[in-house]
Amino acid sequence: MAVDSLKNAWNVADLRKKIGYTLLMFLIFRIGAHIPTPFIDREMLNQMFGSGAMMNFMDTISGGSFKSLSVFALSITPYITASIILQLLTIVIPSLERLSKEGDYGRKKITQYTRYSTVALGFIQAFGLTYGIRAAVNIPSPAMKWPTFLLIALVLTAGTAFLMWLGEAITEKGIGNGISLIIFAGIVSRVPSAITSLFEMLRVGEINALSLIGLLLIVAFITAGVIYVQEGQRRVTVQYAKRVVGRRVYGGQSSHIPLKVNQAGVIPVIFAMSLLAFPQTIASWTPTSGFARFVTTWFTMNGSITSIPYLLLYGALILFFTYFYTSITFNPIDVADNLKKYGGFIPGLRPGRPTAEYLSKVLNRITLAGGLFLALIAVLPTLVIGLTGLKNIYFGGTSLLIVVGVALDTMKQIESQLMSRHYQGFMK
Repeated sequence: MAVDSLKNAWNVADLRKKIGYTLLMFLIFRIGAHIPTPFIDREMLNQMFGSGAMMNFMDTISGGSFKSLSVFALSITPYITASIILQLLTIVIPSLERLSKEGDYGRKKITQYTRYSTVALGFIQAFGLTYGIRAAVNIPSPAMKWPTFLLIALVLTAGTAFLMWLGEAITEKGIGNGISLIIFAGIVSRVPSAITSLFEMLRVGEINALSLIGLLLIVAFITAGVIYVQEGQRRVTVQYAKRVVGRRVYGGQSSHIPLKVNQAGVIPVIFAMSLLAFPQTIASWTPTSGFARFVTTWFTMNGSITSIPYLLLYGALILFFTYFYTSITFNPIDVADNLKKYGGFIPGLRPGRPTAEYLSKVLNRITLAGGLFLALIAVLPTLVIGLTGLKNIYFGGTSLLIVVGVALDTMKQIESQLMSRHYQGFMK
């Protein structure tokens, strides 16, 4: 099905151009991932970063840029953090809330604020990271210490700003959500090296065949589960009353409102991971401090019992952002008002407030199931590490969730564009 959709899309000139543009942006992203940041001692940097789960995850979503500290080392995470902050502020600041309801103008202004916030947060994070790895920075002279730190921070900030532009360009001129696709491309680019590492560990006897088979079965199970939940929906029946306009009768047909089990997609996982990266970033500034030891012991995915506080917080944040993002993308009151406006009603319920309360009740139940599923997938790396003993690799339950979710969303966009072109003749 997906292969047929891609073949059909490639045969349409407009879609072929969009797919080609997206692939070109991926190529630029991968080239930038190998451009080194100046004044960095690579060997010292590798020793400092080590092989922690968070470090491995940050390296994965950045396409290998983080541990090598290329110009794209910060990836798109400052943009994601800025988006979280702006969306939260939209709820508590009346002026931003009014702006969000002003259509295209309001969205453009909020996007502009997000860009400015991204640059500011990117610089703060870049300077903090630079100071944290100061032992790996080759300073030309004592007088150039802070100018060198500032230059590295500016280079990293420029890399994030360029990725932000790249993502928006893909969204506008390519196929799919550009920001999600950049993360997707970073994760997929690490797959060959991960497979090579696994078979090398098997060859030298570091892991056994049963552990590898168990890992592959878990990957297959997670992939099937993600597809099942992503495609799952609760269909609420809607009946439209008959209306007589002139000599014609309109309405009378039955339809449904599709409420997805996972309305928020992979956004909650990305949001939660971005927030949890802050304590570890701060801890990296003072690696010998008590705070750094506390974070390393209790707030990392290390496969031991000390991971429990981190996993509980991680799961709670995912659940919170699932509800939060769902409430932004689906408003039961607006849906109920639209149904009432066009003569639609849910059988057994009065239009208006009772309909909105029913939709909200149904949505809360299925969102809970979707949020718990996302949380379970996110904490699976620790469980797999404990069960299989694969302590030298980072099993990407979260990464797999992002890859499958983004791939499904992108394929849906391609299919919807194919449908619109297929039925263009009937719509004239």
